[in-house]
Amino acid sequence: MTDGDAPAADDGGLDPARQRSAVRERYGEIASAGSSCCGDGAGDCGGTEDPAAEGATELGYAEEDLDAVAAGANLGLGCGNPTAIAGLEPGETVLDLGSGGGFDCFLAAREVGDEGRVIGVDMTPEMVERARGNVEANDAANVEFRLGEIEHLPVADGSVDVILSNCVINLSPDKRRVVAEAYRVLRPGGRLAVSDVVATADLPDDLREDPASVSACLGGAAPIPTLESMLADAGFVDVAIEPKDDSESFVREWDPDRDLSDYLTAATIEARKPTTDPEPATDRNAA
Repeated sequence: MTDGDAPAADDGGLDPARQRSAVRERYGEIASAGSSCCGDGAGDCGGTEDPAAEGATELGYAEEDLDAVAAGANLGLGCGNPTAIAGLEPGETVLDLGSGGGFDCFLAAREVGDEGRVIGVDMTPEMVERARGNVEANDAANVEFRLGEIEHLPVADGSVDVILSNCVINLSPDKRRVVAEAYRVLRPGGRLAVSDVVATADLPDDLREDPASVSACLGGAAPIPTLESMLADAGFVDVAIEPKDDSESFVREWDPDRDLSDYLTAATIEARKPTTDPEPATDRNAA
């Protein structure tokens, strides 16, 4: 499918081709610059000495998480800590949608151990290059990064135990396809553990249709009922989307001209692929 005949955005906002271009451009620039954070007015992330680290603790990461990952992987791009809700176990295969500099991937690698595997997928070449450069610094031989869109995952069917994502699904113009792809690559019984931004009220048109706002994790947020419906339609069960009550403090900082907490909140999104008839035994690391 070409950009010229691409479907309309599933949130009725920005043209999909323009949205993907805006997202790729923004995150390519962030990968080169070395840090940022969500929101239109976040260029300096508050002007702190280490804004990514300060923001990470506000989002739910512990100091030991920050100390465990070498500098250069935490770019301050999340809206939560998906590894905290994932319940990762040794030996599992983990997929991170929109892996950025690899921060969540390297945290996940500690949990799954040498027998486990972590795959990060990102659509931005500069991000993938940066993340791959961070592998050696983090001594993470069980982590790899692949270039690809989360609507078209470069991952085999039924090969992943857990999917993580941190403030990325909102960036997609085709969230229904993202959810379907997540279902495809999960093993039976596999689970979804996501931190993302969701809409709590109708977004103003200038947010939904502005490339800068959409690429800054604002204009593409979907309402909770819409996401619940997408997950259920894809086949997921045990769907649970929980707004984070303490996210108002940082959501308010994302736009200098208005209080975005009137429209948006961070949330955790969890779901599970049902267990079906046993499949033929496969190599756990054959993703």
